[in-house]
Order: sequence, then C-alpha cells, then structure tokens
Amino acid sequence: MAPRLQLEKAAWQWAEMVKPEDITREHIELAYRVAVSACKRGTCRRNCRGNPNCLVGIGEQSWLGEIDENAFHNIDDPNSERRDKNTFVGLTNLGATCYVNTFLQVWFHNLELRRALYRFQNSRAEGHNMDSGEIKDYEPQTICEHLQYLFALLQNSNRRYIDPSGLVKALGLDTGQQQDAQEFSKLFLSLLEDTLSKQKDPNLQNVIQQQFCGQFSYVTVCNKCGRESPLPSRFYELELNIQGHKNLTECVTEFLKVTAHISVPDSSICQSWTVIIATIARAVRVNRTPVTKCFIDIFNPFAHKKKLNTFISFPEVLDMGPFLEGKEEKCMYELSAVLIHRGVSAYSGHYIAHVRDAHTNDWYKFNDEEIEKMEGKKLQLGIEEDIAETAKSQTRKPKCSKGYHCSRNAYMLVYKRQTEEIDQTETNVEVPAFLQELVDQDNKKFEEWCNEMADMRKQSVDKGKAKHEEVKELYELLPAEDGQSYEFVPLEWLKKWLDDSTAIKEIDNSQFLCSHGKLHPDNIAEVKRISSKAADLLFGRYGGISRLGQSSLCRDCVTQRCRVIRLKNQLNEDYREVMNLAKAPLESDESGFWIGKASLRSWRQLALDQLEEDEEETKPNNSKVNGERSTDGVKGDNEEGDGEEMKNFNEDILCYHGGLSIIENDRRVVSAEVWHKLRMYFPKAPEFPQNHESCQQCMRLEREGKENEALNRMMANEQKSSLLNLFQEKNRPTLQKWPQDTDVLYIVPHYFVDEWRKFIRRPAKSNPVSSVGNSILLCPHGGFMFTYDSMLQGDGQHIALLWPAEWEVISRMFLVDQVISICRIHDKTQDNGNVQYQTHPDLCRECREGFIFQQQRDMREYAQATVYVRKVIDKKRMIKESAPEFSVSGSDVEDEREEPKMDGEKDPDFSQIMHAFSVAPFDQNLSIDGRCLTDDSATLGSLGVIPESIICLKADEPIADYAAMDDVYQVCMPEEGFKGTGLLGH
Repeated sequence: MAPRLQLEKAAWQWAEMVKPEDITREHIELAYRVAVSACKRGTCRRNCRGNPNCLVGIGEQSWLGEIDENAFHNIDDPNSERRDKNTFVGLTNLGATCYVNTFLQVWFHNLELRRALYRFQNSRAEGHNMDSGEIKDYEPQTICEHLQYLFALLQNSNRRYIDPSGLVKALGLDTGQQQDAQEFSKLFLSLLEDTLSKQKDPNLQNVIQQQFCGQFSYVTVCNKCGRESPLPSRFYELELNIQGHKNLTECVTEFLKVTAHISVPDSSICQSWTVIIATIARAVRVNRTPVTKCFIDIFNPFAHKKKLNTFISFPEVLDMGPFLEGKEEKCMYELSAVLIHRGVSAYSGHYIAHVRDAHTNDWYKFNDEEIEKMEGKKLQLGIEEDIAETAKSQTRKPKCSKGYHCSRNAYMLVYKRQTEEIDQTETNVEVPAFLQELVDQDNKKFEEWCNEMADMRKQSVDKGKAKHEEVKELYELLPAEDGQSYEFVPLEWLKKWLDDSTAIKEIDNSQFLCSHGKLHPDNIAEVKRISSKAADLLFGRYGGISRLGQSSLCRDCVTQRCRVIRLKNQLNEDYREVMNLAKAPLESDESGFWIGKASLRSWRQLALDQLEEDEEETKPNNSKVNGERSTDGVKGDNEEGDGEEMKNFNEDILCYHGGLSIIENDRRVVSAEVWHKLRMYFPKAPEFPQNHESCQQCMRLEREGKENEALNRMMANEQKSSLLNLFQEKNRPTLQKWPQDTDVLYIVPHYFVDEWRKFIRRPAKSNPVSSVGNSILLCPHGGFMFTYDSMLQGDGQHIALLWPAEWEVISRMFLVDQVISICRIHDKTQDNGNVQYQTHPDLCRECREGFIFQQQRDMREYAQATVYVRKVIDKKRMIKESAPEFSVSGSDVEDEREEPKMDGEKDPDFSQIMHAFSVAPFDQNLSIDGRCLTDDSATLGSLGVIPESIICLKADEPIADYAAMDDVYQVCMPEEGFKGTGLLGH
C-alpha cells in the first residue's frame, strides 16, 4: 500500500469504533493528521502530500545549499555578444536570408571591392558635421550607402554579429522566402555596377567590370572556307554544367567545345560562298578573363533548377591559360571562396560560405552569426558534405589528388587571380572617417547595452541574495512544534514562494473550504501546517484571505465522514440480513410496506451511491476522497443493473403525480423490520404502508384509456374493412399500366397511407389519423408540384394512388383539405390512340422549375458525402482490393480526407490521393464522365462531382526519388524570384 493511502487509512481508523455522537477533539486532529511526524531532510525524495507536516521537497533545496549567482537571473553574459580579438563579424539570419549573408561575406573579403566602395562619394554623410554631433542623425538610404555602412561594421564593430536588416529592407527582399543565391549575386552586382557608373571617379565607374568581368566570343565557323564570325560577349561568372563530369577542367572544356554542325539556308552567313546552303560549326572562345575574381557557378543551369548531388573535383589553383585564345601568358587563379548549399532541393536548404582571409591566408567558415576558423591553412569542407541521402543516392566520396577538393554541395567557386608581387599595403583597407564615426557610435550603443545588462545582472544577484537570506530565515520558522499554535497554508503557494521565477500572489485558502466555511478533511493533502509565527510573517508580507487556524478543523465534516464509514462497513452485513428477511412471508396480522422490486434488487448499490452523495454535499468541488476506491460497478449477487437508471431508492413505484403506482407487478410488500433497516440508508425515500391506496388520478386515466382504446379498435376495424386493399397493398393502380376501367385516379401523400397503416396495425398504441394533408403536395400558389413523367420516375415515392371508390370512402371518413386527381384524356380527333394526362390542380411550372433547380443545387452543395477515386491503366479500371473512398464536402477542393476504411479497402499511409495511390499531385490526371478536372481552385460541386460519383485517376510516370519531389513541386508553382524588389529597380 502506498504511504499516502496508509496515512489516509490511519487518519480514519478510529471511525470504525467511535459513534458519530462520541467524536472528541482528539479524533478530529487524527482526521486532519495534525500529530503525524514531520519528515526530515534526506529521508524522502519528494514531498509527502498526505502529510501536512512534511516541508521537504517543496523547493527549499536551492535556498539552503550553496549560493549560485546564475540562479538569481536569466540574463546572458553580455560579453558573449562581444567580438573576440582577431576574429571576423557574423551576420544575423533574418529568417531565410542566409543566401544574402554568404555573398556579403565573400564581397567583404574582396579587398579591392571594399576599398572602392569606401571611395563611393556619400555627400549626405560627408555633409554632416561630425564635430557637432550631426552624424547621429544620419541614416543610410541608398544601396551603396547601406553596403558602405555594413562593410564598415564588419570591419571595426565590437559586436560578434551585426544585423543586415537595413540593406535587406532597402532591397525590398522577403526575409521569409528562400531565394536563388546565384540570381541574387547577378542582380546585385548589376545594380551595384549601374550605381557606381554614375560616380565622377573613373576608377570607381568601372570597378565591377575590372574586378569580375571577362569576355568570350560565340564563334561561327564555316566548314568549307574556314571563315569565322565572332560575337563577343561579357561574362561576370561562368555557368558550368557538372552533370556527367568528374572535375572542373572537364566542365570548362565542355563549355568551350564545338557545339554543333548546322546546315543553314542563308548564303549571307559565309560571304566566300554563294551557294544557298552553308554548313557551319559553332563554338565558344575565351578572349579575356576577369582581372581579379572569377566566379564559377557549378549548379545545373538547364531547364528547371534541380540540385545535382554528384561529386565534383576542383583545384586550389586554376590555370585558365590553356582556355585563352591566342595568348601564352600565365593566367593562374587561386581558390579564395567556396559557397556551400546544404539540402536535397534547389528550392530549400541552407547556404554557408568558406572564405580565405587575404591577410593570413587562413580559411574561415561563415554560417550566419557563427564563424569558425579552420585548423591549419587548408580548406576543410568537413560535415558540409554530410547531407541526408536516400538509400538510392548514397555514393562514396572519391579520393582527391593533392591540391584538389571534392564536393557535391559546392554551389559556387570564387577564384582570385595570382600576382607576382604582393604589396602588403594593399591588404590594409582604411575605413573613411565619416563611416568610422558611425561605427564608433554603434560601438558606443553596444557598450552602453553591455553595461546596462551587467547592471541588471548585478541587481538581480543582489536581490536574489537578499531573498535567499529571507527565505532561509522564514523556512526555519515554518515547522510547528508540539504545543504551539499553527495554521494551514496552500502547498502550491509555498512552492511558488520558493520558486523565485514565479510572481508571488497573496495567500488564498478559499478553495480548500468546506460548505461550513472551514478546512475540508479531503483537502489536507493540498495544504501544509506551519507555525503561527511564520504564518503571521507570510500574511503580513504578502497578504491573504481565509486564514485557517486551529479552529478551522470542521467537526461537522468529520462527523459526516464517520457516519459514512460506519454505514459502509455495516452495509454488507445489512444486505445479507435484508435479503434473507425479504424472502420470509409476512404474518397474517403483520402490516408491511410497499417497496419497488427493482429497488430491492439494487438497494446496496443505491446505498453506496447515497453515501457518496451525502459525503459530496460537504465538499466544495466534488472531489473524491484521497486514495478512495471507486464503487462503480460493485453490485450484489441478485442485482441486475436497475440502479444504473434509478437515481433514488423506491422511486420505481412512484407515478407521474407522485403517488403510489397502480402497477402492482412492479412492487411488493416487505416487513416493517426490513423497511426500517433500509430507512437507515435512505431517510428521504418515499414511504407507502401496505394499506396505502394507489393514485386516484392514475386509476381514472387508466379507465379513460381503456375506453379510448376500445373506440380506436372499433374505428380501426371499420376503416380496415372499408379500405382492405389499401391496407394490404393489393390491386393497386399504377401510372405505368393505367387501369382500363377508369379515367380518373386520386392522389394522397404516401406519408398519410404509412401513418394510417400504423394505426390500423396497432390501434391501442397509435393515435388515429383524422385528416388527409394534400397541401404538402402543392406549391404556395396552389398548383401541383409533380408531372406525369416525374411521378413515373423518382417523385412517385412521395404519393399514393387511390381508386375512385377508395377516395369516396376516404372523403367520408377523413377531413380532406384539397382534392388532387390525375385524369387520362383520349384524343378523339385522331385515331392513333394518343393519350394525355392532366392533373387537378394543374401543374405550377414556375414552382416546378424552382424545385428542380434546388434539387440540382442540393446535389452540388453538400457538407459530407462519399466520392470514389479509381485508378485507370491503359483505359481499363484498376481497383486494388477496393477503391479508396474520400469523405468530402461540396465546397472542398479535389484533394480530400479519407473516410474510415471499409472491409477490403486498402489502408493508405495518408488521407490524400497522392499517398493512396502513390501518385504525386503533379502526376494526377483526374476526370469524371470523360471531363477533365483541371481547375485546382474549383470546388467539387462546381466541377459537377456529386455524392457517390466515381473520379477516374490516370497517373503520369511517377517520381521514384521522393527527395526530389520538392523540386518538381516548386516547378509547378509560379516562381516570383526577385520580382518587385529593389534588385529589379522597383
């Protein structure tokens, strides 16, 4: 038995031997466990909720042990945000702007570009007087101004990372949308080139071209005379196809090779030939490489973007000399940056940059805010190659030769041209004075923030130490010694008081009060007993209501609980005695009491319920006794479950008027001895002596009911004999085979016939039908709602046809609000035997059209219905076990949730067509009745899909690699790119 249950049992063990009227103060304190020994520290692992004197494990450990200053605050050390010496500054990722951060770090480490940007004429900033403090009002506005300021912060900021939101907002980029890094690089450099071209400094005007621009020619060569027609073109980066290649040299060679031999019907292509057809070949030749930087894009550039996860080898030093036309000079480039894309899809993932420091030649990994220096002087891609792969795409990394690197995640390679002489002064870039002033201003704000955070930490620590001494002192006063006065306070309040992170509210004991306004015994587990001295200090410091002192122990609740316990213990013995006495017949002169047979069978369960109910009356929140077992389902040997519907004992012999029921089969007489024992458990039960008369009202109603029943039987027999064929559904007229011996048939609602037949079958249990309501078949204008043809179809279920003789009987026996008939009319002008049918009243065409329209609308607007999807292969239906059902609404789109599966139905992994048939949405061709369902935004109803329809699914060739499904899905979606941003001049 758990300790809590042991405490509960020990607290009430005395109740079995003490009568309720003999309860003393000692018994009350036992019930409230006042004398239970307090737990000592280290003896129990957690607080004993059943012991009000246990004050261990409520959060005191952190206050009684050694002081940990970090526990008094949740403020991080501001110095953790400070830039370490000889390290670089990171950039904050604003959501999905890692592609921006990688290129900003690459461009920042291009010293020539940084130096040129610092020379950009910023008349707005230079116009501010730095000495007068006007520089504080300066805010960058243009793209170049933002880039200037950002580079200055990256160079001289004291922060570990800075926020690029100014530049991102100026460009109008969506921070939550991942974009293509290569496209961003192209557009940004183009925008930067256009901005710098308007500067007065000629060296600044062409800096982008000098840094990044090269030239190649598209050469067209005639195969007959060898004449060449070059078309020069500039490039800022080389876009290479890596598919099918193992190293970078192969990719460049393929880019420059002769691409095709073409026959062109145009003699103007080669002026040396006058024939009509000229055969030519086309190739690409590099005329000039970039002076400083060469960007090589090694993503797949064809058609829709798709990431290729094949390994490609690239050198640390790239010789472009063999690819130059007619030049024998050395053209060596060394690797200065590698942009990495982590992820399986070209439309998602994460970008990081590996950049070599121009000062020390050390390699650094730039991952947004985090910057990591590589060990040694070599590039180490490391875990950047450990991307998630499917089992089919796993490949082993090939061995790389010395001076080479292998990668399958490299997105762009940046090579810097080697120079024979390196001027050390060129590696030092000086920040202009006005930019340095802005950086100093930001550093000052950062230092002020650091000091403010340090002060807040110190204040929190000082406050925590003072609270520590206060709590330690008060905690030692909490235990109530023997003979001292005491009070009860909530356990949860004590825990929050000892938890410094929680705001302390006033002490509230109101939730633990019983109906008598005192502490309920069942709530003793929710409070703790403390000394009055400690209680005075806590209430005086924090306030509170409903103080619970020694006088708050409730005698009434303890007395009621004692009575319930004694009755529960006595119940089994009384049950056996009552059942034995009930079997004995009464003496001839003995007077007994009426008791319900169902009540007698289930009285023990009802007694348990009644005792529980008596106990609940004293509880404020109807909570169960701690550790008490539920008595649900505990019945005696002769109980048959009647107590489940019966709430009160002996109520089964009460009539509706509160008197003794007239049904004698439901009750029996028991002796006075039995009745008095039962009254101990049910003092409020209705009591009926044996000579008590049954309810007079019920007896009068019974007599009247018998008379009405006899009248109904007579009426039913008369109507049945008069309309026997209608009752038995024999010899019924039909519209399909119109009877030859009559030209008129009468119409009544089918509902009337159904109700009339129910009455005829059970006249004593059903109410007689008194009228024929034909108006429900008419429109508001009084016209008939159905046509002859519609009654041959589905509308025939709403009506019943009568012979003229039957109508005469019905008109006599029932009240008829409107006569409806249908007549057969012979066309006497012609001998072909044409027959027409006319209803009276006539058809209301306007209402009929509205009725049909509403029917069709209801079929297309439904809240819940079943639609079937069947997969078609080679124009044949293929049903795997059973076609999946989709429970849909008429306003939902085509992909819908699946209903709970039926017998034989396959069990798809998800509730979509894609996973039910393993067919992706872009491979689905849906049709119904030969019509293609192509509008993905339309509702099922608007597409003509009604309940129980069958949609045919014809699948395109499925995609085997689910890791690439994101690429295909994105291709199906319209790609906005940088539309509407500042990169496109908007």
